[in-house]
Amino acid sequence: MGRVCILTDNSAQFPQLGFEGRNDVLSIPLRIEHQGKIYEDNKDLKTSFLPAIASDTNHVQLIPPGVDSFVKLFTHTAQDYDEILAIFHSSGLSPLYSQALEAAHQLVGQVKITLIDSQTTSIGLGIMVQMAAQAAAQSKPVAEIEKDIRSLIPHTYMVLCIPGLSYLYYSGIIDRSQAFVGEMLGILPLFTLEDGKLSAIEKVRNNRALLDFLQEFILEFENIMHIAFIQSVPPLSREVRVLREQAQLNFPKVPFSEHTISPSLAAIVGPRSNGLIIVEKTNAKTGS
Repeated sequence: MGRVCILTDNSAQFPQLGFEGRNDVLSIPLRIEHQGKIYEDNKDLKTSFLPAIASDTNHVQLIPPGVDSFVKLFTHTAQDYDEILAIFHSSGLSPLYSQALEAAHQLVGQVKITLIDSQTTSIGLGIMVQMAAQAAAQSKPVAEIEKDIRSLIPHTYMVLCIPGLSYLYYSGIIDRSQAFVGEMLGILPLFTLEDGKLSAIEKVRNNRALLDFLQEFILEFENIMHIAFIQSVPPLSREVRVLREQAQLNFPKVPFSEHTISPSLAAIVGPRSNGLIIVEKTNAKTGS
């Protein structure tokens, strides 16, 4: 097998920074437009700078690469690699995957590209990328790596608490009345990513009720590979400490990681959003 590039986007977050095959992972920077200025990657814009509530005069837009940009990126990457395995955040959150797919169609017969819609983001995406990179470093065929990653998708679960519903409106996910009535009532709506799309499942009144829900959610699983919490800005420090202690009590051998919400995810769901990701073990080797 020739050299394989694992391509992803910078909404991916990793449980550990160093892992086998990390040098062959390339991350596409997603641009973010805020108040007329375009930020090129997560390093240029801190999540804490984003408004708590989006409005017509102060909202954020995630700008994925266009088709032409992807054609150039794929062509350039193919100069150093024999194959490209691209694993991107859920197509239900932005047009990124569809843009990449159209570009790949234009390069059929010229560049070997395998595209995967992870149907998730953040740590869930990062774990898939890490798994793929480790397998590629061990010279596993791309077809087998793709099969393993796709087998992990239905075992990756994500719950998001999104108090800033106005962000979902400007992301084109819900309508204006849903967004602004929800924020006016001060509710904490909970969503899951079902088949890669946000689906409302519950509403809670406060952080204590949110903690109770997340604790019960974790207990629904048995064969867990990894638990991760995405912290909002500002963070829920006390609640997450309790959640981590309970998770470690019930699953003492399961890693529990914490990550601040990235600007690219915050641009879609808002900086006050919290998330819980659970990845179940599968028969595929995960490297975790």
